[in-house]
Amino acid sequence: MQTMTLASIYETQGHKREALEIYWKIYEDDPSNMAAFKAIERLCKERRDFYNDNPKITNFFINMKTSQDFSRFEKWLLKC
Repeated sequence: MQTMTLASIYETQGHKREALEIYWKIYEDDPSNMAAFKAIERLCKERRDFYNDNPKITNFFINMKTSQDFSRFEKWLLKC
């Protein structure tokens, strides 16, 4: 069963993607659930901030040359 509590536990444990999926499901089922909506906003903002403020990953992306570099970058993307 997907609940706000389960999503919160996932979020606290660092499983942001799983938490976000649950929050979305809850919000889709009940658009008046403002707690789920605010959680979605918060997690989306965190992701934007992380992507925008991570020069190490940006530089790595710009300077990728080998297939191994592309593979490492792909693995990083899948973790986010």
